[in-house]
Amino acid sequence: MIFFCDGACPQIGFSPIPESTVRPIVRVVDRSVVSLTVALTTAVKLSDNDQLEALRRLDQFRAWHSLDEKRYCLVCGRIITGRQIQVAGGTRGNGPLRLNCPTEQCNSIPMDWVLPTDEILAKVERLAEEERKASAPKRAAVTIGNGKTMPSHKSHSDFMSRLLKFALPFKRYS
Repeated sequence: MIFFCDGACPQIGFSPIPESTVRPIVRVVDRSVVSLTVALTTAVKLSDNDQLEALRRLDQFRAWHSLDEKRYCLVCGRIITGRQIQVAGGTRGNGPLRLNCPTEQCNSIPMDWVLPTDEILAKVERLAEEERKASAPKRAAVTIGNGKTMPSHKSHSDFMSRLLKFALPFKRYS
C-alpha cells in the first residue's frame, strides 16, 4: 500500500505482518472488541498534597477543595472520591498528566464526572439495593404432602421438597 505524497518525498509503504508475536492490545471475539488487555499507562503514586494539586490543576470543570470530595461517574455509574482518582502519564516527569476514573475498564475523564446531588445519591443507593436483592439467595416454596405450598424456611430441606413433589401424584391414586 502506498501513502499519499506530493512528489517531494520518497514512496512510503508497509507490509502487514500476518501473525504478531506481541501480546495484543485488545481481544477480539466474534469480530467485535471485547475487552482491553493492556493498560495504556499506569497510575502515578502521589502524596495527598500532590494528588489534590493535580486534581485542582487537571480538572478544569469542577473545583476540588479536598481529596474526600465525591464525584459521580456518568460512564460507570459509581461514586468516586479524589483519593481514588488515578493520575496517569508524566513519562519521566515531562509528559502530560491526566486524570482517570479508578473503576476497572472505565476510561472516563473529569468531563464525565458530576457532583453527586441527592437525586443521584438516591439512584445509586437504589441500584445498589437492587443488586443486593438480585444476588441474595432466593427461598423456594415447598409443596407438602397435602398439596399446599409453604416457604422453604419452615423445616423442609430441598431434598424433602423434591421427594414430596415426586410422591404427591402417587398419593392421589392410592
